[in-house]
Amino acid sequence: MAASESVNPVDLLREQLEGASPDVLQAMIKTFAQALMSAEADAICGAGYGQRSDERVNSRNGYRTREWDTRAGTIDLAIPKLRSGSYFPDWLLTHRRRAEQALVSVVATSYLLGVSTRRVEKLVEQLGIRQLSKSQVSEMAQHLDAQVEAFRNRPLDAAHYTFVWTDALTMKVREHGRTVNVHALIAVGVNADGQREVLGLDVASDEDGAGWLAFLRSLTARGLTGVQLVISDAHRGLVQAIGAALPGASWQRCRTHYLRNLLTKVPKSAQPWIATLVRTIFDQPDADAVKAQYTRVVTTIEAKFPAAAEHLDAAREDLLAFTGFPREIWRQIWSNNPQERLNKEIRRRTDVVGIFPNRPAIIRLVGAVLAEQTDEWTEGRRYMGLELLTKARMIVVQPDQHDTSHLLDATAQFLTEMLIIEITSPDMHRLPNPDLHDVPQLHFGQPPQQPDVEP
Repeated sequence: MAASESVNPVDLLREQLEGASPDVLQAMIKTFAQALMSAEADAICGAGYGQRSDERVNSRNGYRTREWDTRAGTIDLAIPKLRSGSYFPDWLLTHRRRAEQALVSVVATSYLLGVSTRRVEKLVEQLGIRQLSKSQVSEMAQHLDAQVEAFRNRPLDAAHYTFVWTDALTMKVREHGRTVNVHALIAVGVNADGQREVLGLDVASDEDGAGWLAFLRSLTARGLTGVQLVISDAHRGLVQAIGAALPGASWQRCRTHYLRNLLTKVPKSAQPWIATLVRTIFDQPDADAVKAQYTRVVTTIEAKFPAAAEHLDAAREDLLAFTGFPREIWRQIWSNNPQERLNKEIRRRTDVVGIFPNRPAIIRLVGAVLAEQTDEWTEGRRYMGLELLTKARMIVVQPDQHDTSHLLDATAQFLTEMLIIEITSPDMHRLPNPDLHDVPQLHFGQPPQQPDVEP
């Protein structure tokens, strides 16, 4: 059947609606695709279908069927055949978007590795694809793995990354015949052009200090420099790992996650009152007002809930790290909310899979999603203005403003524990040996001692 020379979208839509077609989108895609292939075949032949012309150089010779997997489902196409030579539309060879390839590949790999057939068939139906061959799976996985690995191992050479957000997502994976939890560690930064960029992805067995330290060191090995503030939730071992792998960087505890933790310290009836009080801290016009309001809030809460007040007071330095930077970017750096939006997009893809067949499948799918997100950020507007970034990098924190002894003690204790693990567990994966460059050099404002000069 030859496709019509022209398609009237209004008439086509009316026809599909009047006929109560079960899938209008599939029918429309098929019609437009057939019309496009017919036009391309006519151009190759030098004349339209069934038209007599002296300019004709070839003619049609029937059709061959081909299934086309699209986001609307699998569509049966009739590709024109020629009497001499061959014709095949190039756009049918175009790969799916990376995240869609990854999702299909993960589902297919699950099927090949013996995951529940009924569950896999249900996932494939959700994708609108009728069947997947082993050759399709192999080709897609090979192409995707190369792309994701290139993205994960690219040099971080965008001059400096002033602000970095980190987070961990728990995933389920099959290992040694059982289902276990692993953690996908993700880092996002703002580069010198003011654009957000996914810096790295790794999968760790445990969300502990060793996993975070190895992850952050892998980023610095690829060129991560200039980090002044790391924003995250209070993940176990992360703060110490920041001190060891990113000397000179401060840590901003996510205000949103902290408030949830604080509300567990008071009765449910008092939670709205506590939440309103804490939010007033972040509504102040400047750094001095923020700190003064923080003190007033702690005093007010202490009268009724001493334990909650003590908890809030202990988190003062971690929650107010953002005040050392320009007021215009406070909203962007005082919480991990930008990372949470990215996590939501990742979860939308990974929830379809549920249990991953192996760790490479996690890297493949999550890495493809992160690569696509980075491309979209690059093409979009700047996340931070260049003037504000420059201003943020010029801010000098006076050494006597904060008591830094607790950071030194925490970092020293953390490195000692890592060293003990290496000595007592020779069979485990060995971490890079900490050296003096990994320990933050903390100066307390004493002027350098001048050498004696004889008169």
